[in-house]
Amino acid sequence: MNQETGRTLWVFPGGNIPSTSTGPEPEYTSRDELCILNVCETDASLEMMIYHSDGDPVGPYPVQVAAQRVRHVRVNDLIDPQAVFLGEPYGVVIRSDVPVFVQVTRLDTRRGGLSGMTTMGFAPD
Repeated sequence: MNQETGRTLWVFPGGNIPSTSTGPEPEYTSRDELCILNVCETDASLEMMIYHSDGDPVGPYPVQVAAQRVRHVRVNDLIDPQAVFLGEPYGVVIRSDVPVFVQVTRLDTRRGGLSGMTTMGFAPD
C-alpha cells in the first residue's frame, strides 16, 4: 500500500463507555476501543480530542502507531489530561500526521453477557 491509503482526519460522534461491567478484569471490562491501522512506511503520530455534551473539549491525547502496524487503544485508558467519563456520551476527533485507518469497537458486559459492535469512523478528507 502507498502513503495515500487511509485518512488523516477521523470523527466518531457516538462514544459512550458503559459505566459497569461483569466478569473478570481486564478481559470483560466494558469499553470503547479504537483500532488504528498504519499501513505507511513511517510511524504515525495521532492526537485525539474528546468532546462532551455539557463541557469543553479535552485533549489532546497523543498516540503513536508504528509503521505498518495496528494498535488498539482503550478509550477507558485515556487519562491524561483527563479521564474519559464512563456512562457519558462523548465524541472523538482524531488527527494523524500520516494517513491511517480507524474503527471503534464497543464491548458491553453490563448485563452479564457480551454485547459488541464495531464501526468505521467518518473520514472527511
